[in-house]
Amino acid sequence: MLRTTNCGALRLSEVGQKVTLSGWVQKTRNKGFMLWVDLRDRYGITQIIFDEERSPRRVFKEAQQLGREYVIQIEGEVIERESKNPNMKTGGIEILANRLTLLNPSSTPPFTIEDDTDGGEELRMQYRYLDLRRTPVQDSLIFRHRVALAVRNYLSGEGFIEIETPYLIKSTPEGARDFVVPSRMHKGEFYALPQSPQTFKQLLMVGGMDKYFQIVKCFRDEDLRSDRQPEFTQIDCELAFVEQEDILNQFEGLTQHLIQSLLGEDVGVFPRMTYDEAIRRYGNDKPDIRFGMEFTELNSMAQGKGFGVFDSQELVVGIAVPEAAEYTRKQIDALIDWVKRPQIGALGLVWVKCNADGSFKSSVDKFFSTEDLKAWASETSAQAGDLILVMAGEAQSTRRQLSALRMELAERLGLRDPKVFAPLWITDFPLLEWDEESQRFHAMHHPFTAPKPEEADLLATDPKKVKANAYDLVLNGNEIGGGSIRIHNAELQQKMFDLLGFSPEEAQAQFGFLMDAFQYGAPPHGGIAFGLDRLVAILAGKETIRDYIAFPKNNSGRDLMIDAPTAIDPLQLDELGLNIQPNSSE
Repeated sequence: MLRTTNCGALRLSEVGQKVTLSGWVQKTRNKGFMLWVDLRDRYGITQIIFDEERSPRRVFKEAQQLGREYVIQIEGEVIERESKNPNMKTGGIEILANRLTLLNPSSTPPFTIEDDTDGGEELRMQYRYLDLRRTPVQDSLIFRHRVALAVRNYLSGEGFIEIETPYLIKSTPEGARDFVVPSRMHKGEFYALPQSPQTFKQLLMVGGMDKYFQIVKCFRDEDLRSDRQPEFTQIDCELAFVEQEDILNQFEGLTQHLIQSLLGEDVGVFPRMTYDEAIRRYGNDKPDIRFGMEFTELNSMAQGKGFGVFDSQELVVGIAVPEAAEYTRKQIDALIDWVKRPQIGALGLVWVKCNADGSFKSSVDKFFSTEDLKAWASETSAQAGDLILVMAGEAQSTRRQLSALRMELAERLGLRDPKVFAPLWITDFPLLEWDEESQRFHAMHHPFTAPKPEEADLLATDPKKVKANAYDLVLNGNEIGGGSIRIHNAELQQKMFDLLGFSPEEAQAQFGFLMDAFQYGAPPHGGIAFGLDRLVAILAGKETIRDYIAFPKNNSGRDLMIDAPTAIDPLQLDELGLNIQPNSSE
């Protein structure tokens, strides 16, 4: 054994014991006649003391040569520390060393391996194996493990069976871009890496497996953000003989269990909101409901007053910002500049201060009377001391812009408490979206989503009005899961493919295996998929998923540690039948 215990285990109760520890040298402190070493492993840090009088002479001399991140083994006796450190779990003891073994020296690391490191993100990603030694990173991955374990235990207890589905599948035209894999055995043909196990989990329901889940890698070749990676992990689930209500109850239970068992919080019954209501009240389909600032449409009381900016627009909409009437003109101008940025794209912002004395001051006093502004305050539920902010324009873009402003203000005002959890279900999404560029419909979720049963007949007459039998689970302003009741008969599935612009031949070529399966008694079924990376981050009070992935890619989709992607040897390309040259500008 290279150790009898770990570096986080020893306490005053072990004083007098002989122990062997192994780990990395965190730091050393040399007083000439006495040397202290902080020895670190995954479990914690233990202080080792090398004493010129009490340690063997050879051991004391060898200890003088130790550097940061040297891997060592020590043997010694647990003794009580004279100067205890209450901030360390092992702060009451230290080990008086009588033997030292150098297991491996180390070069000087490119950044300090401590909780508060001096390494930038790109540098730490390049040396991720060193970053993994830091306690915050290890704690993040341990928390991820706990979430995944809790999910497996809960779903297994509910009768779900974990089943693996293939990684090498066929490419489909819907959704994001596929990562493709050339076949050496079948030159000119390609596999695709799955964006989700969607069709396979439906086939498992046809196969009678009834309740399936899988914690599975998925792949999407799309533009990246801090909360998006080219490869990500889903908690993928499917159930047979269910309706929407069954699935909402089942996975509301899972989410409640995770928050309760991991964080000790009881979030109660989840509120529900339709897609249309979410857009009307918050301007997006994943609202953060930990705070107010709900939208109020002001067309009826703001138009027709001679203010052309309002009169000419489709929508006038405002929010009441709590306790912000004291904002200076400089602060308000900064908000106006913020919404005018290209990322937001607004033309401007109208403001009204609801002063503590009951008076009003606005940027449109010339056009609106005190009574008008008082009516705005009443309609937006603004109180004395609040600030009303109003936007006007085309309805869809204006709601999107005001939603972005609402979230920005919540950040500045400290209203997004990461320790507060506010889940909700969003239901009744549009089934289809019309794309002007391609002049055809696209599925808002995916082409296997069933319409609401009472609206299925509208597919033939007015498909834009059809609502999907679909649902998203939102937590703190982030979509953490989404799913739907699936189409389970070939006739309805073919209608859906027709609306999406697939010819019968294209539908057969892409999804014939699924259509064929529906001929053999497919049960009603539905499911949901959670983004594990995002779920873990939000439960931990963060929103950047890279911190919870062992070896993440950067915003450009590159792995800086192994330098991937990279060019392929020409011999491999020839073997695969790919006569292309790597881009020399890369």
